[in-house]
Amino acid sequence: MEEKRGKEEMRKMRLQKREITDGKELREILGECEVVRIGTTDSDGMFVVPVNFGYEFQEDEMRLTLYIHGSKEGRKAEAFASCPQVAVEMDCGHRLIHGADGCSYSYAYSSIMGNGTICQVTDEKEKLHGLSCLMDHLGGGKAPIRPESLDNVAVYRIDVHTFTGKHNI
Repeated sequence: MEEKRGKEEMRKMRLQKREITDGKELREILGECEVVRIGTTDSDGMFVVPVNFGYEFQEDEMRLTLYIHGSKEGRKAEAFASCPQVAVEMDCGHRLIHGADGCSYSYAYSSIMGNGTICQVTDEKEKLHGLSCLMDHLGGGKAPIRPESLDNVAVYRIDVHTFTGKHNI
């Protein structure tokens, strides 16, 4: 029987040989991934929303913070406000691995999965920081942000409490 885990622990990976624990490798995956899928829930049930993201990653502390942007209204915004606990998943490096028959085929990938808490950023300085992280990650560099644009967009921060990296290469 599996032992109980605390809220801040991830389940042990079944194929531990695929687990990534090196901070530099995790940073490479973060840099390569373009979309984070966020799992959340609302009164209609569970759903997943794919979004672009920016991030901060402190390898020494294994601390991950994601930033996303979107509308201040709608299902996603309502879900984040009512249930801030979210799951995140991102993946990259996709490649088919051929086998001798259909059952021995596999798929190459690298991924990060985790759990965290999402909140809407209201502080203007942090909002600008989050958008800068997003632009840097997407390759947009230091594009100017007009004050009226800043007022019209919601920026969300996800404090990822637990996460794991995995690959099949």
